[in-house]
Amino acid sequence: MTLARRGLCLVLAAPSGAGKTAITRALLEREPGLSLSISVTTRAPRAGEVDGVHYRFIDLPRFQAMAAEGALLEHAIVFGRGYGTPRAPVEAALAAGRDVAFDIDWQGYRQLRGALPGDVVGLFILPPSRAALHARLLGRGDPPEAAAARMAQANDEISHAGEFDHVLVNDDFDIALAQTRAVLQAARLAT
Repeated sequence: MTLARRGLCLVLAAPSGAGKTAITRALLEREPGLSLSISVTTRAPRAGEVDGVHYRFIDLPRFQAMAAEGALLEHAIVFGRGYGTPRAPVEAALAAGRDVAFDIDWQGYRQLRGALPGDVVGLFILPPSRAALHARLLGRGDPPEAAAARMAQANDEISHAGEFDHVLVNDDFDIALAQTRAVLQAARLAT
């Protein structure tokens, strides 16, 4: 017997360097019923970024209009650039029973949960330790001053981990990925 179900929003949040993007990519490769939410942004595309794949690139007046008319489920202005999640494609996916993954911060999670109560499952990914996080940031080529700034931001982000439904420590990538898949499977089976 197959049961029709509404899709769900799986939010993965973490401080920079905790492995959120790698886990999200691996999850999308292994879970055919899961797609990634494509955010809008007012920043210019970076080399290799494709409109509609990595982001939907729009101008600031359009972003402001979308926010004002409620066309964004969550949004923020960060360093003068707008970022947000368009409402229509997410609501269409959920209504069709498709699950959507989100790679957003704790503030976006709060807004999304407020906009779609009952549809959002939050997973916060922690590094094994602050020292390990610092080493990861330096290991990926961040200059020491950028790594220090990201560490300061990480402390604030980590303080919000308790707001999420689930928290895991990414000490071993394969285990963290398996735990993430378990959270997704459990959420799919929830009534």
